[in-house]
Amino acid sequence: MLSYVILFFVLAVIAGVLGFGGLAASFSSIAQFLAVIFVVLFIASLIYSLVTGRRANPPL
Repeated sequence: MLSYVILFFVLAVIAGVLGFGGLAASFSSIAQFLAVIFVVLFIASLIYSLVTGRRANPPL
C-alpha cells in the first residue's frame, strides 16, 4: 500500500510539472487518502501485537 502512495505522489509531481493542475490535485488527494489508510492500519496492527503479545501474520 505504501508503494501506491509513492506512485501517486510521483504521478502528481509529474502532472504538476507538465502543467496538468487538475490531474495533479486528483493524484495528490488519492495519495493522501491512501497514506491515511496506511497509517491507520499500521497503528491498528501495532496495537494488536501489543495487546495480544503475538505478531499478526499476513496472508500469503
